[in-house]
Amino acid sequence: MRLTCPEQRLDCLPINDVRLNLECRDEIIPILRALQHVYGDAGVRRELLALVGKDVNGATSRKYGRRGMNYWEITVLAAARLGCNLDYDKLQDLAENHRTLRQIMGIGSWQDDEVDFDWRRIEGNLIKLRPETLQKLNAVIVKAGHVLEPKAIEAVRGDSFVVETNIHYATESSVIGDGLRKMVNLAVELAKEHEVEGWRQGKHLLKKARALVRAIGRASRAKGQGADRLQPGYKKLLALAEDIVERARQLLRSLRFKPNPVAFTLENVKNGTAPLTTPEAELLGFIILTEKVCDNARRRVLQGETLANEEKIHSIFEPHTELIKRGKQPNPIEFGHKVLVIEDAAGFVVDYRVVDNGVLDQDLVVPVMKKLQQRFDGKIKSASFDRGFHTPQNQEDLAEIVRTPCIATKGQEKGRQQQKEGTVAFRKARQHHPGVESVIGALQKGNGLKRSRDRSKRGYDRYVALGILGRNLQTLGKLLLAKDKADCKAAQSKRKQAG
Repeated sequence: MRLTCPEQRLDCLPINDVRLNLECRDEIIPILRALQHVYGDAGVRRELLALVGKDVNGATSRKYGRRGMNYWEITVLAAARLGCNLDYDKLQDLAENHRTLRQIMGIGSWQDDEVDFDWRRIEGNLIKLRPETLQKLNAVIVKAGHVLEPKAIEAVRGDSFVVETNIHYATESSVIGDGLRKMVNLAVELAKEHEVEGWRQGKHLLKKARALVRAIGRASRAKGQGADRLQPGYKKLLALAEDIVERARQLLRSLRFKPNPVAFTLENVKNGTAPLTTPEAELLGFIILTEKVCDNARRRVLQGETLANEEKIHSIFEPHTELIKRGKQPNPIEFGHKVLVIEDAAGFVVDYRVVDNGVLDQDLVVPVMKKLQQRFDGKIKSASFDRGFHTPQNQEDLAEIVRTPCIATKGQEKGRQQQKEGTVAFRKARQHHPGVESVIGALQKGNGLKRSRDRSKRGYDRYVALGILGRNLQTLGKLLLAKDKADCKAAQSKRKQAG
C-alpha cells in the first residue's frame, strides 16, 4: 500500500491549484470541485483518509506489501464511481485518461507508465469500504456543506423509493432452475478436483432441468388446458431437484465437509453472513436456498397454500431480495429494497437507510427523526413526509420532535381540511415537499440507484451508500462553483431549474 496522501510532484500541480473547466456541464466537474475543497481542509481530509484507511488496511500496515492505491486515490475513485454512474471498466478508462481527475488524485504526467488502474484493482479496493464507513463519509461531506449553508438543516423532507436488485423476473421454476445449475456445476468441479465419481452426467442433468423449466413456463402462459399441465411439470422438476440435492449432500459427506450448523442457517445464507468462502461452503449455500424454494413451490403449487412474501426467495443469487408492491405505474411490483432518504434545504441527503424487509414507512419516521434531531443538536425546525408515513400517533410524536411537523393525512377530504387548517409554516413545508421526488429522480437516473450492480446484501448496502456519496459531493461542488463563479455552466442545477 502506498502513502495515505499523494506527495507533491514537479510534474503535477498542487491539488488545490488544479484548474477545472467551469463551462463544462458534465457531472464530474462539481465532484472534482468538492474533492478539491475536501482536500484543502486538513481536518476534513485527515478524517476521511482515516476512515478509508481503517477499512482498506484494517489491522495490517500500509508500509508493507505490494504497491497499490493510496487512500486518497481510493476516495476519489469511490466518489467518481456513482457520482458519474460508471461501471468499473469506464471508471478505469477515466482514471487512466482523464487529465484533471488524475491531477486531483495527485498523479503527474511522468507517471503514465507507473500507475496501473486495472478495473480489478479498483474493484478490489472499493469493495473493502464498508457501508458503515461510507455512511460516516457522507456525514463528513454534509458537515462540510453545512459550513457553507448553515441554515439548510432547519427544513428537511423525506421519502422512500425502491432500489432494485440485479435479478431477472422471479418465478419459482426459474429460481429452482438457477439453483440446480449452480449446484451441478459446483459439484462437477469438486468431484473432478477430488476424483470422486458420480457426476459425469452433469451436462445431461442441466439439459433435463432446463427442459422442465421451459415446459413449466409454457404451461403457465398457456390458456385453457395449460394450467392443468402446471402441477405435473412441477412434480417432475421437484423430483429432479430432490435427487440432485441428495447427491450434492452425499458429495459433501464424502469430502468430509463439516460446516458449523449455527453459521449455515437459511437466514444467514439469505443475508450473506454465512461463511461461503470455499467451493464446498458455496455448494451448501445453494443447497439450502434451493431446498427452501422447492418447499415453497410444493406448498403453493401442489398443496394450494398461500405464502407470505417474507417466506419467498426471489433469486438464488440475491436471496435477500424483497418483493415490494407499491402499486405505482409502470412498475406496480418491484424486486429490491426500499431506501429512505431525508434531504435538507440545500439538497444534501442528510440521512438515508436501506429499510429492512417488511418494515413500513410509518414505522420509520419517528425513530429516524429522533436520531436526526439529536445528531444536529435540535436545529431541525420543519420536517415533511407524505401520506405513506402517516398515523395519528406519528403526527403527535413528530410534533414533539420538530416545531413544524408536516405529514400529509390519508384521504382527499382530510388532506384538504389539513391544508386549510394548517399554519403558514405547515403550508410552506407541504408546498416544498414534492421537491424530494427530484432528489430521488436524480439518484436513480444520475447516481445509479435505479438498480444495484453489486452482489450480495453487503454489496447492495455499499452500492446505495456510494450513490448517496456521489449525490452529496455533486451538491457540495455546485455550491462551491456558484461561489467561485455564479454564472458558470458547471454551477447550474437542473433540479433548481425544474423547481
